[in-house]
Amino acid sequence: MAKGARHRAGPGSGSGSGSGGSKGAVIAAAGANLAIAVTKFVAAAFTGSSSMFAEGVHSVIDTANQGFLLIGLSNSRKPADAKHPFGYGAEVYFWSFLVAIFLFALGAGFSTYEGVIGILSVEDAELTSPLVALGVLFLAFCFEGYSWSVASREFQHRRGGHGLLRDFHDMKDPAIFVVLFEDSAACIGVVIAAIGIGLSWVTGNHVFDAIGSILIGILLGVTAILLAIEVKGLLIGEAAGPEIERAIREKLGERPEILAINELRTLHLGPEDVLLTMSVDFRDDVVSQRIEAMVSEMEGRIRERFPIVRKVYVEVQSQSGHRDLARQDREAHPVD
Repeated sequence: MAKGARHRAGPGSGSGSGSGGSKGAVIAAAGANLAIAVTKFVAAAFTGSSSMFAEGVHSVIDTANQGFLLIGLSNSRKPADAKHPFGYGAEVYFWSFLVAIFLFALGAGFSTYEGVIGILSVEDAELTSPLVALGVLFLAFCFEGYSWSVASREFQHRRGGHGLLRDFHDMKDPAIFVVLFEDSAACIGVVIAAIGIGLSWVTGNHVFDAIGSILIGILLGVTAILLAIEVKGLLIGEAAGPEIERAIREKLGERPEILAINELRTLHLGPEDVLLTMSVDFRDDVVSQRIEAMVSEMEGRIRERFPIVRKVYVEVQSQSGHRDLARQDREAHPVD
């Protein structure tokens, strides 16, 4: 096999898909949010609480967002075709980004608006049956806490043990961290609403309830921005964990037939679908049949060690040839 030839290893069929744990976490969150939304709206109509109404809208939006995630998980399982040869794994990233947009535009926007209106009309506002509102919020916190615990268990099962923030950033399955973000914000929002209603009840001043609604809007806005930042990286393409590259370089570097691994790159096509490309320099005395056998063997071992790697492309290329192409690419596309 001549230097510079390319060999495709593995069938490359199938697309990335969310795991059963991801779908279970989303379904649990959707069911909890739907039940909570109905309860909150009934309580808001009964008590006249601005923050309770804002929490009801928040729960409705969360329920719709879980629907988006389920659509993304379902579409990501579609097999590859001629139009999308690498599959539909990234669908879940697109729908997760819509979650962030809806949470910001509708959740944060409406909650803030409701709070401002409440402050402007505070003299005409009246809070009735605050104990009913607080009781509903307690039930909502229990439901949200259950949904959060389901997503948290799945996150703990998958985390890499590199610290909480690092593991959040390294999580490539948005169905998990989106639910965790939303449920965390929901639990905090319930506490804010309870404090606002409680202060309004104790002081007789409805402004605290309206301020609670504004704070809920700010909370949702911050949550949406953090989600958008995380999902954006996945949408434009993120590499797999460095442990994959490190392990492959160590193992392949031990082979006497290989002079060097010029380049190794990974790309998440979906939460559980990674594309791996390599540029490998074999010794000149290695015959083409042996190179073909080694490439197939490498692909099999990589997929066995890292099942998440579903597509492997190996380019047979000399070190000098790789450097020349890299230099030409830099000259053709200079960095500003």
